[in-house]
Amino acid sequence: MPTDKDFKRLVRGRMQKTGESYTAARANLRKQKPAAAVPRATAPAPAEYARLAGRSDAVLKEKTGCTWERWVKALDHKKAYTWPHREIAQYVHEQYEIPGWWAQTVTVGYERIKGLRAVGQRRDGSFEASKSKTLAVPLARLYGAFHDPRTRARWLPGVDLKVRTATREKSMRITWPDQTSVEVGFLGKGSAKSQVALQHVKLPDQATAARMKAYWSERLGALEELLA
Repeated sequence: MPTDKDFKRLVRGRMQKTGESYTAARANLRKQKPAAAVPRATAPAPAEYARLAGRSDAVLKEKTGCTWERWVKALDHKKAYTWPHREIAQYVHEQYEIPGWWAQTVTVGYERIKGLRAVGQRRDGSFEASKSKTLAVPLARLYGAFHDPRTRARWLPGVDLKVRTATREKSMRITWPDQTSVEVGFLGKGSAKSQVALQHVKLPDQATAARMKAYWSERLGALEELLA
Protein backbone atom coordinates (compact mmCIF):
# COMPACT_ATOMS: atom_id res chain seq x y z
CA MET A 1 0.00 0.00 0.00
CA PRO A 2 1.30 3.53 -0.69
CA THR A 3 2.50 5.56 2.27
CA ASP A 4 1.07 8.94 3.32
CA LYS A 5 4.13 10.63 1.83
CA ASP A 6 3.62 8.80 -1.49
CA PHE A 7 -0.04 9.85 -1.55
CA LYS A 8 0.86 13.49 -0.85
CA ARG A 9 3.32 13.33 -3.75
CA LEU A 10 0.50 12.12 -6.03
CA VAL A 11 -1.76 14.91 -4.79
CA ARG A 12 0.86 17.56 -5.57
CA GLY A 13 1.43 16.03 -9.00
CA ARG A 14 -2.30 16.18 -9.79
CA MET A 15 -2.46 19.80 -8.58
CA GLN A 16 0.28 20.77 -11.04
CA LYS A 17 -1.48 19.02 -13.92
CA THR A 18 -5.08 20.10 -13.24
CA GLY A 19 -4.78 23.34 -11.27
CA GLU A 20 -7.04 21.90 -8.56
CA SER A 21 -6.75 22.88 -4.90
CA TYR A 22 -5.06 20.42 -2.56
CA THR A 23 -8.44 19.40 -1.11
CA ALA A 24 -10.00 18.79 -4.53
CA ALA A 25 -7.00 16.88 -5.86
CA ARG A 26 -6.93 14.69 -2.75
CA ALA A 27 -10.66 13.94 -2.97
CA ASN A 28 -10.45 13.00 -6.65
CA LEU A 29 -7.46 10.74 -6.10
CA ARG A 30 -9.21 8.93 -3.26
CA LYS A 31 -12.01 8.05 -5.69
CA GLN A 32 -9.55 6.31 -8.00
CA LYS A 33 -8.48 2.70 -7.66
CA PRO A 34 -4.86 2.17 -6.54
CA ALA A 35 -2.43 1.37 -9.32
CA ALA A 36 1.21 0.38 -9.59
CA ALA A 37 3.65 3.27 -9.81
CA VAL A 38 4.30 2.63 -13.51
CA PRO A 39 1.80 0.51 -15.51
CA ARG A 40 3.49 -2.41 -17.27
CA ALA A 41 2.27 -1.19 -20.66
CA THR A 42 4.15 2.09 -20.29
CA ALA A 43 7.20 0.83 -18.41
CA PRO A 44 10.52 1.94 -19.96
CA ALA A 45 12.59 -0.52 -21.97
CA PRO A 46 15.68 -1.99 -20.24
CA ALA A 47 17.87 -0.03 -22.65
CA GLU A 48 16.55 3.16 -21.00
CA TYR A 49 17.24 2.09 -17.42
CA ALA A 50 20.76 3.50 -17.05
CA ARG A 51 19.74 6.88 -18.51
CA LEU A 52 16.73 7.15 -16.20
CA ALA A 53 18.69 6.01 -13.15
CA GLY A 54 21.61 8.36 -13.81
CA ARG A 55 24.28 5.68 -13.38
CA SER A 56 25.84 3.44 -16.04
CA ASP A 57 25.37 -0.33 -16.11
CA ALA A 58 29.14 -0.82 -16.15
CA VAL A 59 29.70 1.11 -12.91
CA LEU A 60 26.67 -0.43 -11.21
CA LYS A 61 27.75 -3.98 -12.09
CA GLU A 62 31.28 -3.28 -10.86
CA LYS A 63 30.03 -1.99 -7.50
CA THR A 64 26.98 -4.22 -6.88
CA GLY A 65 27.44 -7.24 -9.15
CA CYS A 66 24.25 -6.57 -11.16
CA THR A 67 23.07 -4.40 -14.05
CA TRP A 68 19.99 -2.21 -13.79
CA GLU A 69 17.89 -4.80 -15.65
CA ARG A 70 18.70 -7.48 -13.07
CA TRP A 71 18.05 -5.10 -10.16
CA VAL A 72 14.68 -4.07 -11.60
CA LYS A 73 13.64 -7.71 -12.11
CA ALA A 74 14.69 -8.65 -8.58
CA LEU A 75 12.92 -5.71 -6.93
CA ASP A 76 9.82 -5.99 -9.13
CA HIS A 77 9.56 -9.64 -8.08
CA LYS A 78 9.14 -8.41 -4.50
CA LYS A 79 6.82 -5.59 -5.64
CA ALA A 80 9.27 -3.10 -4.16
CA TYR A 81 7.60 -0.29 -6.14
CA THR A 82 4.91 -0.38 -3.43
CA TRP A 83 7.46 0.10 -0.61
CA PRO A 84 8.71 3.37 0.91
CA HIS A 85 12.27 4.44 0.12
CA ARG A 86 13.75 3.34 3.44
CA GLU A 87 12.35 -0.18 3.11
CA ILE A 88 13.77 -0.67 -0.39
CA ALA A 89 17.22 0.56 0.66
CA GLN A 90 17.21 -1.66 3.75
CA TYR A 91 16.18 -4.69 1.70
CA VAL A 92 18.95 -4.13 -0.87
CA HIS A 93 21.50 -3.62 1.89
CA GLU A 94 20.52 -6.63 4.00
CA GLN A 95 19.36 -9.15 1.40
CA TYR A 96 22.20 -8.59 -1.07
CA GLU A 97 24.88 -7.28 1.34
CA ILE A 98 25.32 -4.07 -0.66
CA PRO A 99 27.12 -1.25 1.22
CA GLY A 100 24.90 1.60 2.39
CA TRP A 101 25.89 4.20 -0.23
CA TRP A 102 25.42 1.79 -3.13
CA ALA A 103 22.20 0.44 -1.63
CA GLN A 104 20.92 4.02 -1.77
CA THR A 105 22.16 4.34 -5.38
CA VAL A 106 20.26 1.19 -6.38
CA THR A 107 17.14 2.40 -4.55
CA VAL A 108 17.11 5.89 -6.05
CA GLY A 109 17.81 4.53 -9.54
CA TYR A 110 15.03 1.96 -9.21
CA GLU A 111 12.59 4.63 -8.05
CA ARG A 112 13.46 6.80 -11.07
CA ILE A 113 13.01 3.87 -13.44
CA LYS A 114 9.61 3.06 -11.91
CA GLY A 115 8.47 6.68 -12.11
CA LEU A 116 8.36 7.16 -8.34
CA ARG A 117 10.62 10.21 -8.49
CA ALA A 118 12.19 12.50 -11.06
CA VAL A 119 15.90 13.28 -11.23
CA GLY A 120 16.72 15.32 -8.16
CA GLN A 121 13.38 14.50 -6.52
CA ARG A 122 12.82 12.71 -3.22
CA ARG A 123 9.96 10.34 -2.50
CA ASP A 124 8.18 12.98 -0.38
CA GLY A 125 7.83 15.16 -3.49
CA SER A 126 10.56 17.64 -2.56
CA PHE A 127 13.76 18.06 -4.57
CA GLU A 128 17.46 18.02 -3.76
CA ALA A 129 20.72 19.25 -5.26
CA SER A 130 23.86 17.17 -4.80
CA LYS A 131 27.46 18.19 -5.38
CA SER A 132 30.86 16.79 -4.43
CA LYS A 133 34.42 17.97 -4.87
CA THR A 134 37.87 16.58 -4.16
CA LEU A 135 40.46 19.14 -3.05
CA ALA A 136 44.22 18.91 -2.62
CA VAL A 137 44.13 19.77 1.11
CA PRO A 138 44.18 17.70 4.31
CA LEU A 139 40.82 16.64 5.72
CA ALA A 140 41.19 18.84 8.82
CA ARG A 141 41.66 21.96 6.70
CA LEU A 142 38.65 21.18 4.50
CA TYR A 143 36.43 20.53 7.50
CA GLY A 144 37.63 23.73 9.15
CA ALA A 145 36.62 25.76 6.10
CA PHE A 146 33.02 24.69 6.75
CA HIS A 147 33.10 24.75 10.53
CA ASP A 148 34.93 28.02 11.25
CA PRO A 149 32.54 30.97 10.69
CA ARG A 150 35.28 33.41 9.60
CA THR A 151 36.75 31.05 7.03
CA ARG A 152 33.30 30.01 5.84
CA ALA A 153 32.29 33.64 5.25
CA ARG A 154 35.21 34.07 2.83
CA TRP A 155 33.88 31.50 0.34
CA LEU A 156 30.20 31.53 1.35
CA PRO A 157 29.56 35.26 1.90
CA GLY A 158 26.25 36.75 2.98
CA VAL A 159 24.68 33.47 4.11
CA ASP A 160 23.20 33.47 7.62
CA LEU A 161 23.11 29.71 8.10
CA LYS A 162 22.87 27.60 11.25
CA VAL A 163 24.97 24.50 11.92
CA ARG A 164 22.58 22.09 13.65
CA THR A 165 24.96 19.21 14.25
CA ALA A 166 28.59 18.53 13.44
CA THR A 167 30.84 15.50 13.81
CA ARG A 168 34.46 16.57 13.49
CA GLU A 169 35.95 15.75 10.06
CA LYS A 170 32.98 13.48 9.23
CA SER A 171 29.66 15.26 8.77
CA MET A 172 27.61 18.39 9.29
CA ARG A 173 23.91 19.29 9.11
CA ILE A 174 23.06 22.88 8.23
CA THR A 175 19.83 24.86 8.21
CA TRP A 176 19.85 27.23 5.23
CA PRO A 177 18.31 30.74 5.60
CA ASP A 178 15.14 29.62 3.76
CA GLN A 179 14.77 26.70 6.23
CA THR A 180 15.88 24.08 3.69
CA SER A 181 18.61 21.72 4.83
CA VAL A 182 22.16 20.97 3.73
CA GLU A 183 23.74 17.64 4.66
CA VAL A 184 27.54 17.58 4.30
CA GLY A 185 29.93 14.64 4.43
CA PHE A 186 33.73 14.73 4.57
CA LEU A 187 36.20 12.02 3.56
CA GLY A 188 39.98 11.92 3.78
CA LYS A 189 41.86 10.60 0.76
CA GLY A 190 45.38 10.53 2.08
CA SER A 191 47.45 13.09 3.96
CA ALA A 192 47.00 15.90 1.40
CA LYS A 193 43.68 15.18 -0.32
CA SER A 194 40.07 15.17 0.88
CA GLN A 195 36.54 15.20 -0.45
CA VAL A 196 33.35 17.01 0.49
CA ALA A 197 29.94 15.75 -0.65
CA LEU A 198 26.76 17.69 0.08
CA GLN A 199 23.04 17.36 -0.48
CA HIS A 200 20.79 20.41 -0.33
CA VAL A 201 17.40 18.90 0.47
CA LYS A 202 13.75 19.95 0.95
CA LEU A 203 13.87 22.16 -2.14
CA PRO A 204 10.42 23.02 -3.53
CA ASP A 205 10.85 22.25 -7.25
CA GLN A 206 13.20 21.08 -9.98
CA ALA A 207 14.08 24.62 -11.06
CA THR A 208 15.26 25.49 -7.55
CA ALA A 209 17.25 22.26 -7.39
CA ALA A 210 19.00 23.11 -10.67
CA ARG A 211 19.73 26.63 -9.45
CA MET A 212 21.19 25.40 -6.16
CA LYS A 213 23.28 22.76 -7.89
CA ALA A 214 24.85 25.51 -10.01
CA TYR A 215 25.26 27.66 -6.89
CA TRP A 216 27.10 24.92 -5.00
CA SER A 217 29.31 24.18 -7.98
CA GLU A 218 30.34 27.84 -8.02
CA ARG A 219 30.82 28.08 -4.25
CA LEU A 220 32.90 24.88 -4.02
CA GLY A 221 35.04 26.33 -6.81
CA ALA A 222 35.52 29.44 -4.68
CA LEU A 223 36.42 27.22 -1.72
CA GLU A 224 39.06 25.45 -3.80
CA GLU A 225 40.61 28.78 -4.77
CA LEU A 226 40.63 29.92 -1.17
CA LEU A 227 42.36 26.79 0.09
CA ALA A 228 44.82 26.53 -2.82
